[in-house]
Amino acid sequence: MLNSNLPESELLKSLLEPLLENFKYWFERSTKLLENEEIHFLSGEDQSDLLARVKQAQLEVGAAKALFQATGGQVAIETAALMPWHRLLAECWQVSARFRSLQSAPPGK
Repeated sequence: MLNSNLPESELLKSLLEPLLENFKYWFERSTKLLENEEIHFLSGEDQSDLLARVKQAQLEVGAAKALFQATGGQVAIETAALMPWHRLLAECWQVSARFRSLQSAPPGK
């Protein structure tokens, strides 16, 4: 549970730092999947498009994290900037879950 007595900058840091790390981690996993696997239920163009969007989001997250660190955690990120990353991750999770379920399905199903 978060301590409501934390100074505002510490509260921001305790929330935003792990969130940016999570985005970084999941976008890296998504990149690996999209670069290393042929996702049969996506067209080649759709897979390439998704990979390009993930790579763009990685750059954006990296820039946000660098700015956050450079200011000592004094900069917030607008929710409007976070929501597209969240939607993209949700899309990647759906692709990953479907890919895994098809990989584990018995042949012929």
